[in-house]
Amino acid sequence: MTQTSDRVSAADRRGARAAAAAPDASGAFTHRQIMTILGGLLLGMFLAALDQTVVSTAIRTIADDLEGYDLQAWATTAFLITSTITTPLYGKLSDMYGRRPFYLFAIAVFVVGSMLCGLADTMYQLAAYRAVQGIGAGGLMSLALAIIADIVPPRERSKYQGYFMAVFGTSSVLGPVIGGFLSGQSSILAITGWRWIFYVNVPLGILAFAVVFKVLHLPHTKREHRIDWPGALALITFLVPLLIVAEQGRTWGWGSTGALVCYALSAVGLVLFVLAERAYRDDALLPLRMFANRTFAVSSLSSIVLGAGMFGGILLLPQYLQIVHGSTPTEAGLEMIPLVLGIMLGSVIAGQTIARTEKYKLFPLVGVVFIVAALVSLSFIVGADTSVLVMFPFMLLMGLGLGFNFQPVILAVQNAVSPREIGVATSSVTFFRQMGGTLGTAVFLSVLFTRLPSDIGNAVADSAAANPELAPQLQAAAGNASDLSDTSFIQQLPSAVALPFKTGFADSIDMVFLIAAGVVALGFFVLLFLPQLPLRTQSGIQAQQAGEGPASDPAAHDPALASANAAGAAAPTSTPPPVDDADRTDRRLTEGGGRHEAAEAEDDRSEGGRHEAAPDQPTGLASVPADHLPDDVRRG
Repeated sequence: MTQTSDRVSAADRRGARAAAAAPDASGAFTHRQIMTILGGLLLGMFLAALDQTVVSTAIRTIADDLEGYDLQAWATTAFLITSTITTPLYGKLSDMYGRRPFYLFAIAVFVVGSMLCGLADTMYQLAAYRAVQGIGAGGLMSLALAIIADIVPPRERSKYQGYFMAVFGTSSVLGPVIGGFLSGQSSILAITGWRWIFYVNVPLGILAFAVVFKVLHLPHTKREHRIDWPGALALITFLVPLLIVAEQGRTWGWGSTGALVCYALSAVGLVLFVLAERAYRDDALLPLRMFANRTFAVSSLSSIVLGAGMFGGILLLPQYLQIVHGSTPTEAGLEMIPLVLGIMLGSVIAGQTIARTEKYKLFPLVGVVFIVAALVSLSFIVGADTSVLVMFPFMLLMGLGLGFNFQPVILAVQNAVSPREIGVATSSVTFFRQMGGTLGTAVFLSVLFTRLPSDIGNAVADSAAANPELAPQLQAAAGNASDLSDTSFIQQLPSAVALPFKTGFADSIDMVFLIAAGVVALGFFVLLFLPQLPLRTQSGIQAQQAGEGPASDPAAHDPALASANAAGAAAPTSTPPPVDDADRTDRRLTEGGGRHEAAEAEDDRSEGGRHEAAPDQPTGLASVPADHLPDDVRRG
C-alpha cells in the first residue's frame, strides 16, 4: 500500500510540475514561465556558440598534442558538416512531432560528443567525435529560436530574442579567453588542459537538459507525414562536398582534381534535392512552395549574402589583431569586446523599438548601412601601426549593425509563415546564414592568402629600398616566410624587420574588408523587397489552437483552396475569406504574405474593412479563373 501511495504521489507531483509549466487554456504562457523556459534554451545555445570559439582558439595546441597538425582542419570540418546538415532536419521533424524531444535529443548528443572529444587520442578520433558533437549542435540554435516563436507572440518576441544575441556576443568574447586559458595549462586535476575545453560542456549540458526537461511542456498535435528521406540524402550529397571544398579548397587548390570532383558531386546533389522536394511537396524537408512567400524568399537570400559578408568580416578582425598587433587569442577576444557590446546594444534597441512600433523592416536596412560603413572605414584606417583604440568605434558600429540584423530577419520569417511551419522556416534561415558564413569565410581567406605574397613582397621591397642596411635581414626573413599558413614567425622578428610584413598583411586585409563591404551592400538591395507585415498578437501555439491547426483550417489540407483564398483577399473589391475575427489578420498574412494582405489587414483593424463588397458586387473569387479553383468552390 505504501509503495502504491508513493508511486501515485510521485506521479501526481510530476503531473503538477507539468501543469505548472504548461500554458493556460488559450495557449498563453506567463512571463515567469517564458523566462524559466528561456533559461534552459539559453544554456543550450550558449553550449553551441561557446564551443565553436573555444575550439578554434585551442585547435593548434590540440593538434600538436595529438601529433596531427596537418589534420587539424578536419576536426572543424567534421563539426561544420554535421551541424549544417542537421539544422533543417531538426526544424522539419520538430514541426511534425514537437520541439521538446528533439531539443532534449540535441542537448544529449552534444554532451555525449563533448565527453568523447575529451577522450580522443588521435586527430582522426577527434574529428569523428566532433561530428557527433555537430549532430547535437545543429538543433541547439534553430530549435531555441523556434521554441520562442511557439510561446511568445511576434509583437513581444523581439524583447526576448535579444537575450539570444547577448549569449552569442558573450560566447564570442569568453570563447577565446577560456580556450586560451585551458589550452595553456599543461594539466588540471591530472587531466591535460585542453581536454577541459570539452569536459566543461558536460555539467552545463546536464544542467540545460534538466531545466528543459522540467519546464518545457508545449502542446503539440502530431501530424502524420511522409518523412523525406530522399531529400535528406540528397541534401547530404549536396552539402558535404561543398563544405569540404570550402574548408580545404585553399590547401588543395580551387581548380585541383579533388575540388572539381566536389563541385560535380555537389551539383548532382542539388539537382536530386530539388527533384525530391518537388516530389514530396508539403512533406518535403524544405517545401519549395515556401519560396513563393516573399518574406521567406527575401530573408533566405539576404541570409546567404549577409552571412558571407558579416562572418567574413568578423573573422578578419581577430586575424588582424593576432598577426599585426601580435595579440594572443585571449587578448584578441578581449579586444573584440566593443563589437560584442554593439551586438548586445543593437539587439536591445531593435527589440524594444519593434515591440513598441511593430515595425521591423527598417532595422535590417539600417544595420546593413552600419556594417558597410564600419567595414569601409576599417579598410582605410587599418595599418601596420594602427592603435586598437582607434578601431573600437568602428567595431561598436559593426556590432550595432549585426544586432539590428540577426533577430529582426528571423522575426519577419516567423511572422510570415504558418505557425505549423515555424520550425522549418526558422531552421532554413539559420541554415542559409550558416552556409553563407562558411562560403564567405572560405572565399575571404582565399583572397587574403592569394594577395599576401605580392603585398608582402612589395612592402619588403619598399622597406629595403628605404633602408639598405636592413635589406639582408629582410631578404632572409622573406625567404623563411614561404609558407604563409603559419604566421607566427612575424612575432619573432625585430620590429624594424617585422614592419613590412605587418604592412603587407594590413594591405591585404584592407582589400578583403572592402570586398566584404561590397558583399554586405548587396544585402541592402535584397532587403528592400522585404515586406512590412503587421505582427501577430498570438504565439505559434495560440494561433494553432485558435484555428491555424490542421483540424480547423481546411486550407491546410487543400493547397488549391488556400491559393484561391489568397487570390480573393488580394482582389481590390474582395471580401476576405470567412475566418474568425481573432485570427483574420494572422491567417491572411500566413496564406498570402503580400503587401495587399498587409494593407487590407490594417484597414480591417482601423476602418472595419473598407474593401468589403456590396451585395450586388462581385467578390474577389470572381476574378480568379475558374480552372484555378477547386471543384467544391467552383460548384459553389
